[in-house]
Amino acid sequence: MVGVLADYERHLVSERDLTPHTVRAYLSDVSGLLDHAGRLGIDDVASLDLRTLRSWLARQQVTGHSRTTLARRATAVRVFTGWLARTGRIPADIGATLRSPKPHQALPSVLRQDEARDLIDAATRLADDGSPTGLRDVAMLELLYATGVRVGELVGLDVDDVDRSRNVLRVFGKGRKERTVPFGNPAAAAVDTWLRLGRPRLVVPGAGASLFVGSRGRRIDQRAVRTLVHRRIADVEGAPDIGPHGLRHTAATHLLEGGADLRSVQELLGHASLATTQLYTHVSTDRLRQAYRQAHPRA
Repeated sequence: MVGVLADYERHLVSERDLTPHTVRAYLSDVSGLLDHAGRLGIDDVASLDLRTLRSWLARQQVTGHSRTTLARRATAVRVFTGWLARTGRIPADIGATLRSPKPHQALPSVLRQDEARDLIDAATRLADDGSPTGLRDVAMLELLYATGVRVGELVGLDVDDVDRSRNVLRVFGKGRKERTVPFGNPAAAAVDTWLRLGRPRLVVPGAGASLFVGSRGRRIDQRAVRTLVHRRIADVEGAPDIGPHGLRHTAATHLLEGGADLRSVQELLGHASLATTQLYTHVSTDRLRQAYRQAHPRA
């Protein structure tokens, strides 16, 4: 079954255009299933059946894996069996009816609006010396909060992806799906300043059209952005320690609190399913209840 796994990896990389992290996760889950099948005496994917899939999931549960992990692994297997069926390796998609526990959806930590403002203000004060990295950091924080883009989407931006005439970004999300995301004047001003006064002092030949570059002048990587966000969050007293994804949660929550409809927020964030976006309605409701308990004399 090694050959099948290699073919599946090529499918995930070349046809589905998934990120290396996602490919590794899918392959790890499917490898676990195939190892389990091998212990049951199954040495050909054509012999896989629903009972084998269920016994594999049951074993995961017995060994203490969370419902979230079980749900993710079941999804990975359904994608795999769907590919097996489409490519004629099995007569029917045996995983189509595989059910998994509904994962717990923990409410993400988000900043209050005043904390988000303090985050940007703190970074701006540090950039008053005019250092190119300081100007870059302000621009990245402004865009992360203004647009709710994923950190991978941010570092993948090119200069031409910023449309200043309309104040929108062209973003390539998961599966290279393209979407257009608007941003406000503060973010526009920060990006303009970075492009005029910061980027030319850092960029080196070979960086191409990268919008944001690191201290060595080439496209900045995700780890550097995560480090920056955690470092600047530490400057905001009382704020939860969140990373770039926490700023994405924050942007979505503040949009909904400001009156944006759920469908628009789904489009902005690039969620394939509205159910994913609905998590933020629970966040807003939770914050409302907390404010009520703190403010109402008979709460």
